[in-house]
Amino acid sequence: MTLTRARTIAALASFVAFPSCASRNAVAVGSKNFTESIVIAEIYAQALERAGLNVVRRLDLGSTQIAMAAMARGEIDIYPEYTGTALIDVLHHAPIRDPNASYAYVREVFAREYEIIWLKRSPMNDSQGLATTASIAQRYHLRTLSDLAPVASRLRLATIPEFISRPDGLPGLQRVYGGFKFASVRSYDISLKYEALLDGDADVATAFTTDGAIAVDRLVVLDDDKHLWPVYNVAPLVRQATLAREPRIAPVLDAVSPRITDAAAQAMNAQVESRDRDPADVAAEFLRGAA
Repeated sequence: MTLTRARTIAALASFVAFPSCASRNAVAVGSKNFTESIVIAEIYAQALERAGLNVVRRLDLGSTQIAMAAMARGEIDIYPEYTGTALIDVLHHAPIRDPNASYAYVREVFAREYEIIWLKRSPMNDSQGLATTASIAQRYHLRTLSDLAPVASRLRLATIPEFISRPDGLPGLQRVYGGFKFASVRSYDISLKYEALLDGDADVATAFTTDGAIAVDRLVVLDDDKHLWPVYNVAPLVRQATLAREPRIAPVLDAVSPRITDAAAQAMNAQVESRDRDPADVAAEFLRGAA
């Protein structure tokens, strides 16, 4: 392990501390502090329990930094992470557009520098996007971001404040696609931008591609046909020492991950966020359907 990585791990480890596991033989499954991460962590936990492993849950921990701190301290053994997040936010690497290359890079570096193993990634890609209603997509013949770029001057954008100035936000769209000079750009709280779209106060809204609202409101996510945004495939991260102790973890989670698609994630997020269902119940329902 390099000195730089060792210092990084030490810094992460000092970020936060959690109580020790009730049993040293238990596998501790963690998550970050948003719906999708919690639901996917529940899927991992319940799949492992079905395979006969003793599991403890440490869900809703917080940010990526907190989850990595917990891994560094051995307070959690597994949590779901995204290739794009690991690449950009943890490793501070430039985006890699090819999903196979991105996954291969983070898998190699995490194993070497953090002693963390990336198991099989899911096809689900929780990346950035632009969404609109079916009626607007039909009226302006919108399927891709290239279709939207030249007609944006006739449309209104609802977004979150950071998207306006981030290099991979509106400036990135203008750089890669040209055009994208919207008739108006208004900032909203993250929970209100879809409401603006559905109420007719906007024509296009920024999105994350697995948002539950996409499924509930039958929105159209335009294809990023020039690949501005990196891929954010989700995968289980497992401490190397834990995998050596419990080798059953890999085949169990590798069997589950391919079934977590964009559509499945959207539907599960919607169940929790729009219907107020318990993430554990939603995860159990997913696993019953995947059996």
